[in-house]
Amino acid sequence: MSVNQGAQMAQIDFKTDKYPFCIVWTPIPVLTFFFPFIGHMGIALSNGVIRDFAGPYFVSEDNMAFGRPTRYLVLDPYKVNGGVVEWDECVSKASVIYGTRMHNLFCDNCHSHVGLALRLMNYEGKNWNMIRLAGWLFFCGKYVGWWGAFKTWAPFIVIVTICAVTGMYL
Repeated sequence: MSVNQGAQMAQIDFKTDKYPFCIVWTPIPVLTFFFPFIGHMGIALSNGVIRDFAGPYFVSEDNMAFGRPTRYLVLDPYKVNGGVVEWDECVSKASVIYGTRMHNLFCDNCHSHVGLALRLMNYEGKNWNMIRLAGWLFFCGKYVGWWGAFKTWAPFIVIVTICAVTGMYL
């Protein structure tokens, strides 16, 4: 099987959380409840195994820090010089580097890990950072299903409703 055939055969499997060539996202309890555009991000290898910077000196493999993905964004491995092989090498390099770093919610976090992987592979020739990735996934990402959308938005809607109703009677 050629490298091209391998990438064409790669398919997302929602039941087993395999997302080949994808950036994945899941809500962070409490933080996402108030700010639904903030969440936890990971990037998957060509076989669908998700890597995410889950905490200080730790990159998780196939077990995201805050639960199963609720959103995903499919990327094109052919926008990487070297294709599938280079994709996997760059995700692995970024994971090794982030396995030696302290986690910082504001400056060096899961988004930074994904950004480094994309910069290493020179994906679309852009300088990938936290803000660009968060916006891209928020506006272009797909939900894994109705449950993914519910898990992302229901707490926020409840909080906004409570605040609105409370504000009307104060």
